[in-house]
Amino acid sequence: MSKPVIIYDGECRFCQWSMRRIRKFDRRELFEYAPRQTEGLDARFPILSQSDFNAGLRLMEQGGAVHVGADAIYQIYRRLPPYKLVAWLYRIPPFTQLARLGYAIIARNRHRFGRVECDTGTCTVPAAANAESSSATTVS
Repeated sequence: MSKPVIIYDGECRFCQWSMRRIRKFDRRELFEYAPRQTEGLDARFPILSQSDFNAGLRLMEQGGAVHVGADAIYQIYRRLPPYKLVAWLYRIPPFTQLARLGYAIIARNRHRFGRVECDTGTCTVPAAANAESSSATTVS
């Protein structure tokens, strides 16, 4: 892997819109973008077969770190201008909890935001997934 990979739900219109927004600011092409439905993705990243993508997108780092949900968003935006100028706020505990809570709410209701509709039903997030929605895991 030559650069971090952002893995998102390619069947969700809100997720697609979010990736277009991130790509707009990724002028230096710092990331690779892969819908979770990409053939061979589980073989490339075996840890993904154990993941519940209703908990949020994944950022796969060189070296094995896996960031989920709000933690992945922080890792992405801290590298992108102009967001990197304020991304440090995420590291302040009250902002971390607020960002994780906000991400969980958005993930649970992503089919309602921005008048984006999900045709396939993949944007529905079961209640059980909410607890995992913004945890970060480091995998060695």
